[in-house]
Amino acid sequence: MEWIRFLIAALFILSGLFVAVSAAVGVFKFKECLTRMHSAAMGDTLALGLVLTGLIILFGISFTSLKLILIIVFLWLASPVSSHLIAQMTYERKKKENDTI
Repeated sequence: MEWIRFLIAALFILSGLFVAVSAAVGVFKFKECLTRMHSAAMGDTLALGLVLTGLIILFGISFTSLKLILIIVFLWLASPVSSHLIAQMTYERKKKENDTI
């Protein structure tokens, strides 16, 4: 039973690492700021969620798991909000630059 939990946790952690590497490649490959920001924001939210879920499965039901769940909740609330604010700032800056030309 212990090795099944380990394999499931490893699958979550490895898939999280794959998503993180894919997001990093997207940040360097895309040319426009908004597409790079989208790749980074969505990639880190999903990657951290998968890795932390794998750690929760690995640790089992404990106080550490509760802390990891709270970290996931905080990141899922903070990351999309911050990326939206960055996107809005970039849009407003480009709009302002186009008006002055």
